[in-house]
Amino acid sequence: MSIGNKIINDPVFGFIKIPRGLIYDLLCHPLLQRLTRIKQLGLSSVVYPGAQHTRFQHSLGAFHLMSEAIRQLQEKGNFIFDSEAEAVEAAILLHDIGHGPFSHVLEDTLVRGMPHEDISLMLMERINRELGGRLSLAIRIFRDEYPKRFLHQLVSGQLDMDRLDYLRRDSFYTGVTEGNIGSARIIKMLDVLDDRLVVEAKGIYSIENFLTARRLMYWQVYLHKTSVAYEQLLVSTLLRAKELAAGGERLFAPPSLRFFLEHDTDAAAFRSDPRCLEHFVRLDDNDVWSSLKVWAGHPDKVLSTLSAGMVDRRLLKVEIAPVPFGEERKQALRQHIASQLGIGEKEARYFVCTADTERDMYNPSDDSIDILYADGTTKNIAEASDMLNIALLSKKVKKHYLCYWRTEQ
Repeated sequence: MSIGNKIINDPVFGFIKIPRGLIYDLLCHPLLQRLTRIKQLGLSSVVYPGAQHTRFQHSLGAFHLMSEAIRQLQEKGNFIFDSEAEAVEAAILLHDIGHGPFSHVLEDTLVRGMPHEDISLMLMERINRELGGRLSLAIRIFRDEYPKRFLHQLVSGQLDMDRLDYLRRDSFYTGVTEGNIGSARIIKMLDVLDDRLVVEAKGIYSIENFLTARRLMYWQVYLHKTSVAYEQLLVSTLLRAKELAAGGERLFAPPSLRFFLEHDTDAAAFRSDPRCLEHFVRLDDNDVWSSLKVWAGHPDKVLSTLSAGMVDRRLLKVEIAPVPFGEERKQALRQHIASQLGIGEKEARYFVCTADTERDMYNPSDDSIDILYADGTTKNIAEASDMLNIALLSKKVKKHYLCYWRTEQ
């Protein structure tokens, strides 16, 4: 990485130019550099060993695509001030700054009810104070409080630069080539009509490919059953560690991780206790892995077994069903595991996990993708497309996962 020369060589997009000024200062900021120590795909490398790229790489790629999108829109006669261009580039560069280790795992365990988007905004406001207000416009765009609403759509929308980068990047690093999208083509087809992003009609097939690829990537990569099971194993491990810490056990852990193990941290605490944010920004993947390696030798059998499972890749068995699993089935599994491991049935609950997910790949009521025709009329992609499955993409698909310890191991 050659930050001093204002050029970074990215394996996905090639040379990315970093302009001196606000963007360069943000790129060098410790809060953004923290993302170099957080993997973009969390635990997906358990399935796709190449998925070792970081949140920093993704943020950098999203910034690059934003620069390209702004240039294309300006060339089509859409007036965007230099200050607006810099602000929207800053907003996309910082959009993931509030992510913790292992993607969304911490949002459900150590930090409750505090989505990463809210933490990102808190950190952007903090950096803004440090920089004397130079991020004020970027924050207004990020919060969708700026008159040019299409700028916010570029940061957070159906065709935002976040999605265009992570689909292309995650496809590249996982090797799932079916998930690759024509990001350059989509950007070239973007325009603005009535303060909303639209796509020129000749780009309709690129959008169809984008929506199809997104569906494939979610079910084949992001929600792959093995990745879900590995994530559930980590959730159980952290919850057990938190339970032991609440009971007075002083576990090995770096100071910032220890803080969240020993304190019940919800959204209210996060906003009222400045220690929460201070410890959060010091957390990265290394803190959790270091702790797991030590916990694997802990005298508590539940914690040590779970931690060793994480470190040694002893994966949970997974079943998937269209309806929730019954309590009788889960109870029988807990009893069997308790007997096999020599632990109480109460402790066995850590070895039987359920998760469910509901996804649609396109929600026109949320933020529709509109196709612009030569006569100036527009149609929603679901109406404009001649692919039958585009309409099906707006249908919510729900899957229920049952993950449990393999007692034959």
